[in-house]
Amino acid sequence: MKGAKITAIGTYVPARRLTNSDLEQMVDTNDEWIVQRTGIRERRISGEDEYTSDLCAAAVLDLMKRYGKSMHDVDMILVATSTPDFPFPSVASILQNRLGIPATAGAIDMSAACAGFVYALHTAHAYVASGLHRKVLVLGADALSKITDYTDRSTCILFGDGAGAVLVESDEQLDGFAGFHLGSDGSGAHHVYRTGLSHRVNEVELSDTGKLVQNGREVFRWAVRTVPQGVQQVLNNAGIGLDQVDWFIPHSANLRMIEPICERLNYPFEQALYSLEYFGNTSAASIPLALDLGVREGKVANGQQILLYGFGAGLTQAGQLVKLELAPEVSPPTPL
Repeated sequence: MKGAKITAIGTYVPARRLTNSDLEQMVDTNDEWIVQRTGIRERRISGEDEYTSDLCAAAVLDLMKRYGKSMHDVDMILVATSTPDFPFPSVASILQNRLGIPATAGAIDMSAACAGFVYALHTAHAYVASGLHRKVLVLGADALSKITDYTDRSTCILFGDGAGAVLVESDEQLDGFAGFHLGSDGSGAHHVYRTGLSHRVNEVELSDTGKLVQNGREVFRWAVRTVPQGVQQVLNNAGIGLDQVDWFIPHSANLRMIEPICERLNYPFEQALYSLEYFGNTSAASIPLALDLGVREGKVANGQQILLYGFGAGLTQAGQLVKLELAPEVSPPTPL
């Protein structure tokens, strides 16, 4: 098997801010209630004509500018999203054309909700380690505001829009990917959904709002119970202890979910990175956003052990231990 490493990262969030004060004018809620229960203060909202492909393209341009990377030798594009511009064509295919990536590159979207970015990263590693591909563009992006019901205070306070992109490249000497763990419990599929061709799952009749519907209490219970077990599986597969993990980056669903997960792991909360405070729950984008915030703030450095863990609708989960090997930045990032 060949080595693979993450060599560059880029992110993008829309300009419009939706604050807790703004939400006070829309539903029966207030800033104190939202912060106490979620840790979220703001979220970014895409423009009327701004879609997931636009968020992705902007994140890739940020990556290219910062690291001086070219897209002309990318040979696979993987986009993790639950909010593609269209059922088909894929966001990945749209990006291939927009970014000038060769038409010989593969291009697929992946659907694993909030675990999607880690699933896509795991897939990219498999492609590169097998020798089938040498340079894979991986994106996690969602425009959840377009499927959020802004009359439902239990969900509209949570979600925002954003995108993150990384390059996974072949390396003959280094493998930046260690242990991983994947899982899915479809018996809980009816706890987070958006109806499509079918309006039933697990013999449960779904609410056909056309918007995202979530049973937050059930998802919370599942995540707090399941994620610590999955994290331990990642560590077991990697052959290291939790004390050797420099940063833990769980999906930024809710700060009140991350806290008990860290408590059950006996992992220092101050070493958990998240992106929800000013961007909300951005689904597949939340982990790359949190990772890049760590890079931008000088916390995350090459060679550190970083444990990424996504979880969400499906109910899906995916964990991956990585070591970054980012190229030197040639240009400072644009502030988010």
